[in-house]
Amino acid sequence: MTDPKHIHISDYDYPLPEERIAKFPLPQRDHSRLLVYRHGQVADDLFYHLPNYLPQGTLMVFNNTKVIQARMHFRKETGALIEVFLLEPAEPADYEVMFQTTGRCSWYCLVGNLKKWKEGTLARTVEINGSTVTVKATRGPVHGTSHRIDFTWDAPVSFAEVIDTMGELPIPPYLNRETQESDKTTYQTVYSKIKGSVAAPTAGLHFTPEVLQAIDEAGIDREELTLHVGAGTFKPVKSEEIEGHEMHTETVSVRRETIDKLIAHGGEAIAVGTTSVRTLESLYYMGLKTVANPDIDEAGLHVAQWEPYEVSPLTSHLSPLTSLKALGAWMDRRGLGVLHSSTQIIIAPGYDYKIVKMLVTNFHQPKSTLLLLVSAFVHGDWHRIYDYALSHDFRFLSYGDSSLLIP
Repeated sequence: MTDPKHIHISDYDYPLPEERIAKFPLPQRDHSRLLVYRHGQVADDLFYHLPNYLPQGTLMVFNNTKVIQARMHFRKETGALIEVFLLEPAEPADYEVMFQTTGRCSWYCLVGNLKKWKEGTLARTVEINGSTVTVKATRGPVHGTSHRIDFTWDAPVSFAEVIDTMGELPIPPYLNRETQESDKTTYQTVYSKIKGSVAAPTAGLHFTPEVLQAIDEAGIDREELTLHVGAGTFKPVKSEEIEGHEMHTETVSVRRETIDKLIAHGGEAIAVGTTSVRTLESLYYMGLKTVANPDIDEAGLHVAQWEPYEVSPLTSHLSPLTSLKALGAWMDRRGLGVLHSSTQIIIAPGYDYKIVKMLVTNFHQPKSTLLLLVSAFVHGDWHRIYDYALSHDFRFLSYGDSSLLIP
């Protein structure tokens, strides 16, 4: 495996004119275009024909995370507007528990207009379920590039209700527009269930109940897992070599049944979106950890950024199937129905894919870690795919068109 740390991000640049960035989705999600890259050949189709390209008996894996209304605004008595952007729960740290919490909680947040909020508590009054509720925010210590913010509110309502009333859906910054009411629907996948993301797993935005039904009828198995997408997904690579770029950590939840289903399919899957890729590929390395240390705990399964490129020769020869079986057995010994861990994996050229055999994904920003992931998947042939998409008027980024990549 080549050392990806010395990849120059400038080699992953391409001209993306502003007019090619889709500001809004098409009226019918599944009528977006589909670029099909198969064994080096590029073809052009419509998304609702996707099931025609998927082999019968394969397993398709979706990320069922739900985008939260993570952007909160408070106005100081001086009139200054402060934006508090929820990144990840601090206390309680569990997403599910967090959204049911009443009265108080803490999050790690990005703060906009921070210089205007030196001290003191911010407050905002809103109507929730017919009651007047005052929500207060107090600044805590710095946490990496974010701040810990403590929230309190004076009514028996959950934090989920607080942000549903007060928060705003955080659409991607490159759309250069305000969030609109329609985004609350169009910026969620039709199968989103588990609240926690601050960005949508956008490859899934093209699916409709009709396409999902067609996938079922074509004899393709479906399975869901959860990776909560962090704001770091939009973080540009600023260092010349990618060694200088720090990947954000994202939490993952995978059910024991999902591991069994992957095993039943020979440890292979079709991934919907780069977030599903990062989760599935991380499972391989989590399994290796349980082989190397059977007493490891869930936190110890965290996959560090460069770990896949530094795997111990003792376990590097293990097949995906062996690794997944070891992970399943480790869960059984602990009586775990769901695995909760995290990953910081960076997938770049030089990475050897273990579980993902086909990928459904949108067209990504120049010089992004997502483009590195795609390049690794198609063995460096990304230029041909992107040149075709640019010269054939495909729509780019979150609300843009889709592709099916079969290396």
